[in-house]
Amino acid sequence: MNLSLEGKRALVCGASQGIGLAAAIELAALGASVTLVARNESRLKSAREALPGNGDHDYICIDFSNTQGLKEKIDRHFAGKGHVHILVNNTGGPPGGPIAEAQPDEFVQAFNNHLICNHLLVQAVMSGMKQSGYGRIINIISTSVKQPLKGLGVSNTIRAAVANWAKTLSLELAPFGVTVNNVLPGATRTQRLTSLLESKSVKTGHSIESLETEMKAEIPMGRFAGAEEIAAAVAFLASPAASYITGINVPVDGGRTGCL
Repeated sequence: MNLSLEGKRALVCGASQGIGLAAAIELAALGASVTLVARNESRLKSAREALPGNGDHDYICIDFSNTQGLKEKIDRHFAGKGHVHILVNNTGGPPGGPIAEAQPDEFVQAFNNHLICNHLLVQAVMSGMKQSGYGRIINIISTSVKQPLKGLGVSNTIRAAVANWAKTLSLELAPFGVTVNNVLPGATRTQRLTSLLESKSVKTGHSIESLETEMKAEIPMGRFAGAEEIAAAVAFLASPAASYITGINVPVDGGRTGCL
């Protein structure tokens, strides 16, 4: 099985921590040169130092809450550096809460942060992918695209939009050797999970420990994922071995999702 990413350039978003950083480390370990994207420069510098291999790793400091000029900033960074072969779209999820209580601007902000930024990044790199005959677009979304999650009204809505955007995109790019797939993490031990548990603890009065126990009871494997386990799925889909896989959703959730 050919998993080598030697000679490939990967652009990984949300790469200063959590799943994004874990994915960047895995791609670098397979030989890719990685460009990290996040909004906190000090964390980006630390993340770059954590990357293995001899790749030409670098970073771009971008705040996805401001979409203006995003594509131009990416174009400017890669001018004269060759093509991006792998794009990992990954953005922190919207705050939790019932959908009936969500304000319109919460949907708009989440739509911009997730779908619009994903789209602008694809537009920035897809020409190079087509020219090189190698492209992997991997979107980190959520199992909610298959089964909505309680208390995540805005997230459920926007994640579904991203999944359908990705499926449509996969049909258009497949003839050029560019694949588009979605990785759907379940409950994963990241800052995002910690924040959701803390918020729910405040609202319900239940301890974080009891909420964790309740969540794990719904997972057949009985535990949360490590970020590196999500990253392994990303790395496979980015590899030459996954060349005939496109337009799919891959749950990495310990068996929690109750549908096929």
